[in-house]
Amino acid sequence: MAKKTVASLQTSSKRLTKAIKMVKSPKSGAYVFVESVMAPEMVNEWLDKK
Repeated sequence: MAKKTVASLQTSSKRLTKAIKMVKSPKSGAYVFVESVMAPEMVNEWLDKK
């Protein structure tokens, strides 16, 4: 199960995107949210990783 949320952040001259991914913890079995701020071009690659 994957949830994709992307928000665009703009700082001075560099454009950044905050991506939030919901992943299932192998230890407890609960879902946790993993957040990362990156360049917009890298979002799909980051979301496809497990």
